[in-house]
Amino acid sequence: MKAIIIGSTKHLFLAAFYASVGILVALLATSIYFLNARPDLSLWHTTKLKNEFRYNTKITDFSEYSALEDKLFAEVDKKVRQKIPASEHSPVNRYVKNSLSDPIHWTQNWNRSFEWPKKEAAFGVLLLHGMSDSPYAMSNVAEHFKGKAHVLGLRFPGHGTLPSGLTELYWQDLAAAVNLATAHMKRELNGKPLFVIGFSTGAAVALNHELELINQNKSPDYAGMIFISPAIGLAPSAAVARWQNWIGQLLGLDKLQWNSIQVEYDPFKYMSFAVNAGDVVYQLALRNQGLLAGLTPVQREQIPSILTFQSVVDATVSSRAVVNTLYQVLPAKGHELVLFDMNRTSINRNMMLNDPLPQLLPTNLSSVHYRGTLIENINPETTQVQAREFAVLPHQDAQTSKNIIPLTLNWPEDVYALSHVAILFAKDDGLYGLRNDTDKRRIQIGGAAARGERGVLSVSAAEMLRQKWNPFFPYLLERMDEYRLAHMH
Repeated sequence: MKAIIIGSTKHLFLAAFYASVGILVALLATSIYFLNARPDLSLWHTTKLKNEFRYNTKITDFSEYSALEDKLFAEVDKKVRQKIPASEHSPVNRYVKNSLSDPIHWTQNWNRSFEWPKKEAAFGVLLLHGMSDSPYAMSNVAEHFKGKAHVLGLRFPGHGTLPSGLTELYWQDLAAAVNLATAHMKRELNGKPLFVIGFSTGAAVALNHELELINQNKSPDYAGMIFISPAIGLAPSAAVARWQNWIGQLLGLDKLQWNSIQVEYDPFKYMSFAVNAGDVVYQLALRNQGLLAGLTPVQREQIPSILTFQSVVDATVSSRAVVNTLYQVLPAKGHELVLFDMNRTSINRNMMLNDPLPQLLPTNLSSVHYRGTLIENINPETTQVQAREFAVLPHQDAQTSKNIIPLTLNWPEDVYALSHVAILFAKDDGLYGLRNDTDKRRIQIGGAAARGERGVLSVSAAEMLRQKWNPFFPYLLERMDEYRLAHMH
């Protein structure tokens, strides 16, 4: 009887195992089918560029990096812009000459690295954009510092050219480019302070630059670091990115190397997103988390002061990781965190599915070693905002400090939250803002909100309705200046 029971149990386990394998294979096959049923790839998805910088490229000076960019953009023109078939001559294709999205309509090609020297500058600013972006992402901030500082906006490898550049990218390529740009700026400044301002992945690369030096017991390079929507942590789903990429390569299904395949209507940002790009950010975040965890208390004291701007809601990076993985482990050294809350009018509050804010605010203030500020509605009946300090620096007196400051800024009536991409841009930005007096020959993305039936246009409604500019951008610049003046040493 016992043998019969054991045999039956064994058969049940085997049946369950084979059923599970069958379901897994069916799900995998279904996923591959739907992923491969997406739009066909175009020249800009498949063309490889030989003049792109890599971490092992034999270049030792930033001037050589710029010279290589000359060859790179000539290669883009020859291999893609001159060969686009008539069937893809969309009026909003960035690779079609004289289209509304052709970067030529801007006075500067923001897809390229740029340097604005200033004789006898008191400080320097290194600007680092995010994954799939270009130096245009930092253009509003760059204009603020123009004439005040020696400014360099770096184009990361794989960016500003073709989305295909993201399919073979390594985070070490980004780090090597930052090493070149940092060394160049330090030589130019000759001992004067250098500040780095990084957005998303750019912030993660800046943090990595300093952590790698500190881990080797070397002095950090930056007088201070300003992060906007930093990629400190990503959603757990990012961990499976390399598996999708690997399956696509194994089966010869090139479309599986892409999370999204879209019309390239943005002149300075890729709309198609390679699976590998997500894995690059994930691997970089893991590297930084490992370095942070491995630093001794003395080494952590060497991390330059950080000022971070982060939206409470962010669909690209983890807001919780910014607080818990980074700020909770930083020692007292003048670190600051600015959180942009949602637009909590009475109507908006009743429509919210989940509220992430309570998870971001500290419950034990005695363990907090940074200055924390929340930009929030003054009350549910107004769109006007205030800056409320929810944590103060150790040398501040929580009882006497002005912890609530009304601002002369308001939420737009039709905006319920910022987004990952919005914080960097002012309302009057000529591409992502609402300014309507720009050159009519070029696209303006920020004001686009076409209405109609779903599934008709090549650009999704979700993408068009995503907030593109920051109504509190003036406050961001004020805090940057305040921070920079406090760390001019």
